[in-house]
Amino acid sequence: MSSSKGKEEDRDIIIARGDGEDESFSGVERLKFERVGGRTKSFHPPIETHWHLPLSKGKRASFSIKSLLSYSLMKLRRSKSLQVILEGAHDPKDEQIVESFREILSREDLLPPKHNDYHTLLRFLRMNDFDVSKSRDVFHNYLKWRKDFRVDMLPKEFKFTEYTEVKKCYPHGYHGVDRYGRPVYIERIGMVDLNKLGQVTTQERFIKYHVSEQEKTLRVRFPACSLAAKRHIASTTSILDVNGVGMSNFSKPARYLFTEIQKIDSSYYPETLNQLFIINAGSGFKMLWKAVKTFLDVRTVAKIQVLGSNYLSVLLEAIDPSNLPTFLGGDCTCSEYGGCLMSDEGPWKNPELLEMIQAISSREEIEGKCEHGDVASEDSLMPKNALKELAQHIEQPKM
Repeated sequence: MSSSKGKEEDRDIIIARGDGEDESFSGVERLKFERVGGRTKSFHPPIETHWHLPLSKGKRASFSIKSLLSYSLMKLRRSKSLQVILEGAHDPKDEQIVESFREILSREDLLPPKHNDYHTLLRFLRMNDFDVSKSRDVFHNYLKWRKDFRVDMLPKEFKFTEYTEVKKCYPHGYHGVDRYGRPVYIERIGMVDLNKLGQVTTQERFIKYHVSEQEKTLRVRFPACSLAAKRHIASTTSILDVNGVGMSNFSKPARYLFTEIQKIDSSYYPETLNQLFIINAGSGFKMLWKAVKTFLDVRTVAKIQVLGSNYLSVLLEAIDPSNLPTFLGGDCTCSEYGGCLMSDEGPWKNPELLEMIQAISSREEIEGKCEHGDVASEDSLMPKNALKELAQHIEQPKM
């Protein structure tokens, strides 16, 4: 292998983009970059730009958990429709191709009501560079996997009773939001004890737990963050602390978990990562990174920023200190929960927002039943106060 080729393989992929609020991408416009061997792939702008609701000119969003959760929903009702926030303003170019995709899936009976939503279809189109035929095959595989894995039955059939013990030997969790309003996910990889993890759970149960968390993010965390931020949220900002991690950490059990979770995330939960910060990367991790990134899609690699110990200024550009744990240089301790990674703190813990999301889900269930000729009473599926709240929030603001 020539030295020039080696340099090409190791060269960082740099994609210039805005901080979220000022991004101007629309439709299927996207950046292209070259891969080894001359193959090209498209890098799409953050998925939220497909439902962009611009802020007032000159204003920059800065969120803290407290300010997000204390925002008056009465004010929200007057300023914007709940449906506009959750659905966003669809770009006509995207809407046209999504509708074509929907028609193809419907004709082949590949579109259950539960998955017939704009966001899901657009994510699968984006992952395949808007190739409708390829997206159809991938979506079919997605539905088959959900059936085989019994994803929809996990809430009833699967209880992760070892949750607290797993957190002790595998510190991870959602904590707060970034400056745009996206949920922040954190893992402290350098503190993972795989031997202990194997004693308190199995790989199969951990993977089921991971899938259940992904479902919660799609169904609860993203909608709650959208309501709190007053704009559509559809991706996550993640932080991996790899302090002390090297090649010795990439054992056979670690490789299995990593590859299985990566396969599930990339195949069945596409386009849900906004950005990943890998921090405290030492020389040992940099060697490991060369091996690990071969398992990742090139678009995913483009969203990853590897940082050493001087990471704080970069994190603070993306995340307010109130949403960062003290162990990452922020201000939060979540002492009442036994630590930030035990808290699952965020807008998705707000009871009022949860009630609204439950009401919306119930309404969608009713609509799905009606499409199939079933009769359902709205009162039987929705709490009356939730139904009233939903009606008030969906009402378009008067001009």
